[in-house]
This record gives sequence, C-alpha cells and structure tokens, in this order.
Amino acid sequence: MNAAGVRKQSQFEVLGMPFWAVAVGPIEGEIRGHARGFIAVGDIATGVIAVGGVARGIVAVGGAALGFIALGGAALGLLALGGLAIGGFALGGMAVGVVAVGGFAVGYYAMGGGAVGKYIVSSTERMPEAEAFFRRWYPGAFR
Repeated sequence: MNAAGVRKQSQFEVLGMPFWAVAVGPIEGEIRGHARGFIAVGDIATGVIAVGGVARGIVAVGGAALGFIALGGAALGLLALGGLAIGGFALGGMAVGVVAVGGFAVGYYAMGGGAVGKYIVSSTERMPEAEAFFRRWYPGAFR
C-alpha cells in the first residue's frame, strides 16, 4: 500500500506567501514535502512559524529546528531549546551558547551537571558570579 502525500495551502497570502501551507509525504516523485508559507507544516517547513521534521522560521519547531526561537531535537537559534541546543540562550541536554543550561553546558555563563565557561555552576564548582547571574532569572535557585 502506497501512502499518499498531502499538499495544501491557503489562497490568502501574507507577505507574498500563503498564510498556511501543509506538505507531508511523497507525491509525484518527491521523497518528502516542503511546505512554504507564513505558517508552514511539513516534512520540511519554511515560514514565519514552521513545524516539521526540518523547520526553518522565526519560530521553528521540529526534529532539526533553525530560527529566532528554535525548539527541537537539534535546535539552533537566538533562543534554542532541544536535545542539542546551540544559540544565544541555549537550554538542552547539551547546550552551547552565551548562556547555556543543560546536562552538559558550554557558555560564557554555563550551568549544568558538567559546565564549561567563564562563569559556571556545575556539580563540582559554583562560581558566585554565575550564581548571581542565574539567580536574576530564577530567584528560587541556589537555596
């Protein structure tokens, strides 16, 4: 049984692109769907808000996400949340960023079980500068 792909999009446009677009599964020789729209959902999604296996957008959610705000298995963005998070502020299993929080964190300010950076809070070391920085964002920390 062959699975049919889906390609749909709105007639209404925003900034010259469909308001929403969906492209999932294979059709007519394509292996995967690429949705392009203001709101895009697909195997590969590109839009202001993008959701997909691979997502690129201002807000991107997916297995691999690239965006201003990125959430995914692997996330790259100014604010990145994911298993592997890389960005200005990164939160994840492995986090790399200016501010990094995770199981293993690498950053200027880093907090995690294992942390590497200028100012760190880890399982073996707690720098007062790092504690003060993180306490501003999470007042209940370090009691």
